[in-house]
This record gives sequence, structure tokens and C-alpha cells, in this order.
Amino acid sequence: MIIDFHIHTFPDKIASRTITMLAGKCHCKPYSDSSLGAQVDSMKRAGVDWSVALPVMTKPEQSLKLNTSFIENREWYLEQGIIPFGGLHPDNKDYKDEIKKLKEGGILGIKLHPAYQSVPFDDIRYMRIIECACENGLIVLTHAGWDIGIYDRNYCSVPQVLNVLKTVRPDKLVLAHMGGWADWKIVKQDLAGAPVWFDTAFSIGPVVKNPTCEEPPIVDHNLSDEDFVKLARKHGTDRILFATDYPWADQADYIQRIQGMKLTDEEKEQIFSRNALALLGDGFKA
Repeated sequence: MIIDFHIHTFPDKIASRTITMLAGKCHCKPYSDSSLGAQVDSMKRAGVDWSVALPVMTKPEQSLKLNTSFIENREWYLEQGIIPFGGLHPDNKDYKDEIKKLKEGGILGIKLHPAYQSVPFDDIRYMRIIECACENGLIVLTHAGWDIGIYDRNYCSVPQVLNVLKTVRPDKLVLAHMGGWADWKIVKQDLAGAPVWFDTAFSIGPVVKNPTCEEPPIVDHNLSDEDFVKLARKHGTDRILFATDYPWADQADYIQRIQGMKLTDEEKEQIFSRNALALLGDGFKA
């Protein structure tokens, strides 16, 4: 079994223009128009059994509408092989009600994105949301590290993560991009081994230039295979979740890359599905 723990998809009406805008911002090549149909086709081609779809709430008012939609359409998403997560913005004053609603609606987790929400990860508003989510048994997955399209500051740095861990002690926190995109030396030094999960989204292989942009992305390559394996083992392969960040990476290519790494069969099984199944828990029936 293969579970991709980090993908993005958009409604058909806005998918093409949304991904075009984002691709121009980060100067990276997208691998599809990010529509649900393209996602399902990608999963079939790559052999992915399940994908966790993560929303990004750039405005607090989006949460009420989108979370309700995820709950109402949960069964339909699952029929497509998609596990929908909810999302919250740090300015959601009704975050407790939203988290309760998501839990009662069978949604297993929420996504936070400090960079796109322009709020540091250790802000008290995030800590309150994370604490409440944990009390309700929800997974919290956050963008971690720099964002390839936002260069003014690192909104989810390693020191900020450590502050949250010390203050809140979350039990189901997932840090995207192997603990902190483009910050992997510090992640390996100060964060590896902490009681959190890392996902592999957009953290290995080349960063492919958007052919419609004159300028290249700010980096041309993520972690090398060797550095990925070292970081995964230092953190613990039982806390690594396979993820691609589709449509920013090709699911089939990502699977081939990890299959070709010098990991044991047991480590690959952990990364591809076993860890995800353990984290999703009894609320998910594969």
C-alpha cells in the first residue's frame, strides 16, 4: 500500500487559474492543473492507494465554508481515494467550534500554513488551535521551513517548532517538507528525533523550473538521496510519512526515487504506508 500524505487539489472551476498563479509565484513547474480528476489519474498511474488532500486557508472566513464542504462530501472523497483534511486560519475566533465540527464530521486532521497565513508558527493563536486539535484527537499538519514562493521570512523555523513542542506538547504534529523546507541542516542538528512526524513532500530530487517564467526557482535541488536517508534515519524512519506535495511533484517519480534509495524493505514499508496508517488510527479504514 502507498499513502501520499500531502497533496493539493482544487475545484475544477478554479483549478487551472489557481495553479497557474501559484506556479508563477514560485517559478516551479506544476505536474497537472490540480483538478480532482487529474489527481485521481495521477494516483492510478503511480499506484497510490490513498492521498491526503490539504487545504490552505488564506482568510479566516474560508474555514467555515470549506470545512463544511469537506464534511458533507467526505464519503465521496473517500470513494475517489482522497482523505480530506480540514483547515484553519489563526484568526478563526471560532476555532474550537470548527475543530469540534470536523471531529464529529469524521475529518481526521487539519492543515496550517504559517507562510501563506503570514503568522509565526509559535504565535499563541496557532498554539491554541494545536492544543484544541490534540484534545480532540485530530492530526495537525503544518507547512514547515521556508516557502519557495515567500522569501521575506521563515514563518515556521526550527526554534519556533521547538517552542511549540515545549509549550503545547502535541501528540499528532506533522511537519511538512522533512521538518523544514530548505532548512534541513538545522532540522537534522536540532529537531531530528523530536516527537513529531516529518512528511517527504517536495523535499527530494530536482526543483524543476516553470517554463513560462524567465527566472528560475530560488533553489534548483532539494535533498540528495544520501542526505534524505541520513535525515530520515536520524529522525527515525517510523516517523517519516511518504508525501509528494502534488501537483508540485510527480507521484510516480517520487515513488521511484524512494524505491531506489538505500533503505531497507522494512523502512520503505514504514514510509510508504505503515506510519500513515498508525497515525490515521481507527478513524480510517483502508
